[in-house]
Amino acid sequence: MLNIVYAIIGAVFMVGMALFAFLKGGRSERIGAGAYLFAWFATIVMQEGSGFRGVPLGLFLIDLSLLGIFAAIAWRHRQSWPVWASGLQLIVVMAHIMALTGQAVSASSLYTIMNLTGYLIIVCIIVGTFYAWQERRAAELIGRNS
Repeated sequence: MLNIVYAIIGAVFMVGMALFAFLKGGRSERIGAGAYLFAWFATIVMQEGSGFRGVPLGLFLIDLSLLGIFAAIAWRHRQSWPVWASGLQLIVVMAHIMALTGQAVSASSLYTIMNLTGYLIIVCIIVGTFYAWQERRAAELIGRNS
């Protein structure tokens, strides 16, 4: 029962972030939120197929591709939120590498790392969206006053 409550809270948080980014964010925030939403759905589908056992290679590839997208956004758009999101996503990728190389680490600690960094990445996207929205509003006000 409690797992369902956590899942619902996480889903509401995720969808709220995506709506905020799509409505108020700039191009990079929309790309980041869309990529993160896609990775989230792909991860759910991948976990359902594996029966939630272990850390499948597919999840590693999804997280690795999301790291590449965040790094590309950071490189192209020169904002600070994708740099933080890339760093957090790199922690997730390193956790996958630890599991795939057979390090003595419990699966629950790896999933905790992945979940906590996931929420922090959402916060990065929200903060980036807020600043992009405020910069756009300030530019509109300056444009009207000129």
